[in-house]
Amino acid sequence: MLRIAWSFIKFDKAKSIGVIVGILISTFLIGQQLGVFFFLTGLMGALANDAKADVWVVDSKTNDVNQLGKLDVRILRAVQGIDGVKEAFPLIITGATCNYKNGTSGSITLLGVDQNRFNVLLDKDKIKIGNANDLQQDGAISAEYYEEKNLGYNIALGTDFEINGKRAFFALQTIGFRGFGNSYSVTTIERARFFSNQSSNTISAVLVNLNSPKEINEVINSINRSIYGVRAWPSKKLANSSVKKILSSSGIALSTGTLIIFALISGFFIIGLTMYSSALDRLKDYGTLKAIGADNKYISRLILTQAMLFSVVGFFIGMVLLEGFRIGVEKSGLIFSFSPLVILIMFSAIGLISLSGASFALMRIKNVEPASVFR
Repeated sequence: MLRIAWSFIKFDKAKSIGVIVGILISTFLIGQQLGVFFFLTGLMGALANDAKADVWVVDSKTNDVNQLGKLDVRILRAVQGIDGVKEAFPLIITGATCNYKNGTSGSITLLGVDQNRFNVLLDKDKIKIGNANDLQQDGAISAEYYEEKNLGYNIALGTDFEINGKRAFFALQTIGFRGFGNSYSVTTIERARFFSNQSSNTISAVLVNLNSPKEINEVINSINRSIYGVRAWPSKKLANSSVKKILSSSGIALSTGTLIIFALISGFFIIGLTMYSSALDRLKDYGTLKAIGADNKYISRLILTQAMLFSVVGFFIGMVLLEGFRIGVEKSGLIFSFSPLVILIMFSAIGLISLSGASFALMRIKNVEPASVFR
């Protein structure tokens, strides 16, 4: 069956190439949109996922880690007194305006933590150049490598600039430490307050680590019951809530889903119409098979086998092109990857539209009479 199907494919190379091009275009477009979607959703909950904290305590109305309200600093001490809490420390997230020596300006998001807690936010794999201890220097903040173009300024270590009219300099370069629409710059909590003119009586969140992760539900319930005006979240749950909140309030999911659907539809019709046209050109060949004893089931298997061969070849070429795209955009900071499960789902979708497209040819071939070869 495979040998005969491959012979049919090789005989009409032009139409076979057309089917394969339709499949690889669908594969590339679907993979491209999924990759960008995974990248964006990863940024939406990145801060909650990246921080080394079991629990986040935030304002009771907050369900998005990218939009934290203000808390009274006394809540920190209240959280520290909850049974099961190993350690609790404050986090400040605040916006600021930068002015550079070349006359340009931009905005950054400052993340302030205690000077002995930089490792909570910055793993070694998040540091490109420098050392976290360098952020203890007066005026020191970090800069994100992939955000250099957005900042509009050189982010080399030691570069001086102003934040809200106050001297600052880059002491550390991070890589891949970003949020959704934010360029994070880490510094001490006191310096973040100084740069943003924020009161020493407010914080953005309390990060909590527990004596035992098994007690997380008990500790969260205790915090929510005993401290007014706050809500405790497991880190992963807050990250997921952030993704859901942004997706529900933006058109990202709709636009991505729409483009994927159009890629599937276009692939279906390209494959279907091309295979139908090929079937019309090969009516006598299929009629000959029927004349020598092949039934409609055999012909159907033959056409469906061709469709699956097209799927394998087209999908492989499409994934090669997609990998080239992924490597190319990775240099600009658009980083994504596909799990084996996602690749399997993509191939299943491509195989399905190929088999569905083959139905155009099947409908025509089933009506072919064996005697037609003698006319």
